[in-house]
Amino acid sequence: MTLADIQRWTSQRPTLADALGIELTALTDEYLEGRMPVDGRTHQPMGLLHGGASVALAETLGSIGAATRLPDRTRQACVGLEINANHLRGVQSGFVVGRARPLHVGRSTQVWEIRITEEGTDKLVCISRITMAVIDL
Repeated sequence: MTLADIQRWTSQRPTLADALGIELTALTDEYLEGRMPVDGRTHQPMGLLHGGASVALAETLGSIGAATRLPDRTRQACVGLEINANHLRGVQSGFVVGRARPLHVGRSTQVWEIRITEEGTDKLVCISRITMAVIDL
C-alpha cells in the first residue's frame, strides 16, 4: 500500500480529519506521518491547540496505520479499543506533525504510539498510544 493508495481510500467520504485539515504526508515500513494546522479549527478558547484535536490526529494516524498492516482490508478492519494522550506543551499557530509507529501488530490487536511535534522545531507537543482491535467483516 502506498501513500497515494491511502489518500484515495480515505477520501471516499467526508471525515473529521477533513474538517480539521489533517493531511497524510509520509508512509514508510516504520511509520505513517501526517500534519494538522493549528488555527481556528483546532484551537481551544485560549488560542492554543485543543487537546482533543491532538487526540483526533493521533487516532487518525493510528487507525490508518493499523489498517495498512492488515493482510486483506476486504475481510478485516481495525477499530479503536483505547486511546490515551499526554499533552506536554501548547502551540498557538503553524502546524503539528504526528508520526505513528507500531509497537505490536498481532492477529487480534495492534498497539501504536503517536508522537506529535511542532513543525519546524520538532518539540514534543503530545504523546499518545492507541490500541486497536482487529475484527472480521
